[in-house]
Amino acid sequence: MLQPKNLLQEEGSPYLRQHGDNPVHWRPWSSAALAEAVRLDRPILLSVGYAACHWCHVMAHESFENDEVAEVMNRLFVNIKVDREERPDIDQIYMAALASMGEQGGWPLTMFLTPDAKPFWGGTYFPREPRYGRPGFIQVLNAVDAAWRGKRASILQSATELSRHVGQRLGNTAPAGEISPQALETLAQGINGMIDRELGGLRGAPKFPNAPFMQTLWLSWLKSGDQDRRGAVIKSLEHMLSGGIYDHVGGGLARYSTDAHWLVPHFEKMLYDNAQLIRQLNWAYATTGKDLFRIRIEDIVDWLLREMRLPMGTFASSLDADSEGEEGLFYTWTRTGIETVLGDDSPSFFKYFTITKPQSWEGDPIIHQTSGQAEKSVEDRQVVAGLTSRLLVEREKRIRPGRDDKALTDWNGLLITALAETGRSLGRRDWIDVGAKAFSAIVASAENGRLPHSSLGDKRLYPALSSDYAAMINAAVALFEATGDGSYVNHASSFLDALDSWHADTDKTGYFLTASDSADVPLRIRGDVDEAIPSATSQIIEAMVRLASAAGDIEMQERAWSVAAHAAGRIQSQQFGQAGIVNACALALEPSKLIVIEDPARPTLVSVPNRNPDPRRVDIFLPLGGDASQAKLPGNELPDMKKAGAYLCTGLICLPVITDTSKLEEALRRR
Repeated sequence: MLQPKNLLQEEGSPYLRQHGDNPVHWRPWSSAALAEAVRLDRPILLSVGYAACHWCHVMAHESFENDEVAEVMNRLFVNIKVDREERPDIDQIYMAALASMGEQGGWPLTMFLTPDAKPFWGGTYFPREPRYGRPGFIQVLNAVDAAWRGKRASILQSATELSRHVGQRLGNTAPAGEISPQALETLAQGINGMIDRELGGLRGAPKFPNAPFMQTLWLSWLKSGDQDRRGAVIKSLEHMLSGGIYDHVGGGLARYSTDAHWLVPHFEKMLYDNAQLIRQLNWAYATTGKDLFRIRIEDIVDWLLREMRLPMGTFASSLDADSEGEEGLFYTWTRTGIETVLGDDSPSFFKYFTITKPQSWEGDPIIHQTSGQAEKSVEDRQVVAGLTSRLLVEREKRIRPGRDDKALTDWNGLLITALAETGRSLGRRDWIDVGAKAFSAIVASAENGRLPHSSLGDKRLYPALSSDYAAMINAAVALFEATGDGSYVNHASSFLDALDSWHADTDKTGYFLTASDSADVPLRIRGDVDEAIPSATSQIIEAMVRLASAAGDIEMQERAWSVAAHAAGRIQSQQFGQAGIVNACALALEPSKLIVIEDPARPTLVSVPNRNPDPRRVDIFLPLGGDASQAKLPGNELPDMKKAGAYLCTGLICLPVITDTSKLEEALRRR
C-alpha cells in the first residue's frame, strides 16, 4: 500500500524530482499508483509536463507548491505526475484524448481520469486564481469532484467511449495502402502552400522549426528538382539562424519563437531540435556552399560538447527556459551590459548584431541579426567569434538555467546520426568519435539485451520504446558509413531483433510504441503521429530501409516495404500530422546505396559522397581486396574488389561502375 506522501524525490527524471518537495502527494505513473486509485475508488489527477517547460513551472509555483491547493488535491484525487519525455506513450494517449474533447493541446497537460485510467475531462494550464478567461484551479478541482459524485454513471460511460475512440485512433490496424511518389508530392504541395515566403517557416505565429515538414520539402526537391521546395527550406534555415530563436553568443536553437519573425523564443533548448537542425544544415551547406550553414553547425556542436555532454559521453535532454525565476534571463543583454564587457569594441559588435525589445517581451533585449549582418558576420568570422566569446565568458558567471540530465536513447540516437553524417561531410573525425562514444555508452546500458529509454546516472527506465531501437539503428548505420566498422551493422541487426521480439504486432506488419511486457499502459499505441521529431513508425521504416541497404538484405527490404505500406494505409486522412511516415515511405520506394572500393592509402572517390550527403542513400566504403560479402549489390551480385570504383544503385538498378570523381559527382547530384 502506498503511503500518503510525495513519492517523486528518488525518481530518475529531473522533472519529477523538481516536484519532489511539493505538498501534493504525487506518485509517478506506475502499476502501483493505478492500483491505489482503484483501491481508494478515487479519480486520478494526471499532470504531464517536462523540465524545460515554462508554463509547467508557472503552474507548479502557483498551485502545486501551495498548501491550500495541495490539500484539495490530496483529499479528492490520486495525483500522478508524468514526465512526457520519459513516457511519451502516456503523454500521447491523453493528449489525443484532450484533442478529442475539442480542446487545444499543450503542456502542462492536466487530465482527470476514472480510477481505471480512462480520461473524462481535462485542459492544460490552470491558474490558481481565475484569470486569462480560465477558472481558478481550486474551482476546477471542486467542480470535477462534484461532477464525479453527482454524474458518475454518465462520466464512466463517456470515458469508456472516449477511450475506445482514442484506442482506435492511435492503435488501429489498416489494410496496406499504396506507396507512390504522389503521396510525397501531394504532401509537399500542401506544406509549400503554407510556407511564409518572406520569413520562412510556416506562416503566422508561433513559429516552430518543424523538421519533419522541412524534410518533406527537401525530399520533394531531391525527387522532382523543384527549386521552390529547396528555396523554402534554405530561407527557413537562414531566418532561424539570424533570428533571436538562435543563441548568437553560445550556439544552439531554442524550441520555438512566440512571434512570426523568429525573434522572441521560448528560451528552452531541446536536444532533438538541435540534432535535426545539424543534419538539415549539413544538407543545405552541401548544396549551397554557404559558410553560414557550416559555421552554425560548428557552433551548435561546440555548444553541445560544452553544455550538454554527460560524463558517460551521452547528451542531456534540455536546458530550461528560466533562470532565477525569469524566462530568458540567462540569454538576454542590455546595451549597457554589452558595452561593459566589450568596451571600445562595442561599436564593432553592433555592426554584426542588433538587440531588440518588442513590446510583448518583458525581459531584456534579444540579440539577433539582419540578413546583411549575418552575411557580414560570416565574412568576418574571426572578429565576430572574438566578440561573442568574450560575452560568453561573462555569461558563464550568471546563474545557469536548469539542465535535464536524463539521457534519452532516441534523442541521443538522432544526435549520433547527425554527428556521424556531418563529421563525414566536414572532415571532423572528432565528431564521429563523439557520436561513437555516446553510442557505446547506450549499448553498455542494456540489460538482458534490452535498451533503456532513459538514463540518469545509475537510474535507468526500462524497457525501451520502439523509437529508441529505431533511432539507434539509424545511428548505427550512420556510424557504419562514417567508419566502415561492420560491428555497427551487427548492433543494428540486434536492435531490429529486439523490435521484433517486443514491439511487433500479431501479423508482423507494424510495431507498437510500447513493449509487449509494459504492464502499466492503458492501451498500446502505434506511434504514428509526429511531434517535434518524426514519429516512431517513420523512424522504424527509415531504419529498416537503411539497414537493409547496408546489409544487402533483400528480405529485410521487403519487410520494410510491408511495414511502410500498412503505415500508409493507416494515415490516409491525417498526413500533415504524419509527414514522417510519408517521408519514410519515400525512402522505401526508392532505396539507394553507393558502394565505393578504393585504396584507403590513396582515396579519391570517397570524398565525393562525403561532401554530397543525401538522406535517401546509404554509403559503403571498402578497401581494395576487402570482403566482397559486405558489398552486396541488388540480385546478390558482388562488385570487383580488385579494381577501384563506385557502384550507385537505386532500388534494383545499378549504374555501370564509375571510376572518375567528376562523373561520380555528376551522378550523385543528378540522382
